[in-house]
Amino acid sequence: MTEYKRQYRELPDETKQKISLSSRGKKKSEWHKEHIRQAMLDYWQTVPHRPENNASQTLNDAEE
Repeated sequence: MTEYKRQYRELPDETKQKISLSSRGKKKSEWHKEHIRQAMLDYWQTVPHRPENNASQTLNDAEE
């Protein structure tokens, strides 16, 4: 399995704020925006959601 830096989709709010601040003021062409959008759509298809702890306990209870 390929290892990526990001394990799950969810990020802390502090990290989101840092990304937002670092991206401000950078101009991109419409062509470039479209390619970024498509690349991100493809990328997020490969990153799973963080599993919920309650969901795993519910599955274990159902098996018993």
